[in-house]
Amino acid sequence: MDNNPNQPYKVVIYNQTYNLRSDHEPNYIQDLAEYVDMRMNDIARATMTVDSLRVAILAALQIADELFQARKDLTSTEEEIADRSAKYAELLDQFLRSDAVEPGK
Repeated sequence: MDNNPNQPYKVVIYNQTYNLRSDHEPNYIQDLAEYVDMRMNDIARATMTVDSLRVAILAALQIADELFQARKDLTSTEEEIADRSAKYAELLDQFLRSDAVEPGK
């Protein structure tokens, strides 16, 4: 984050200029705007829709779907890591207990 909270930015999304205020880095804000612009343009081309509100809603749904899928993947990965960690901890405990019972082996 930048030291200047609520720094003003101008971004262009779907041929519209927006004045935003944010405490994020300028490159981050620009990357977000470019991503939304790209998604909106992709949808406009694919659907042949010219209504900017409809394009924005469809883009928002697509971006929300990406977010939900990423969260689902993250949860699945976290669960797999927790399962593996528990298994490795159990194996380590077994090894340490067997070593304590039979030292020097």
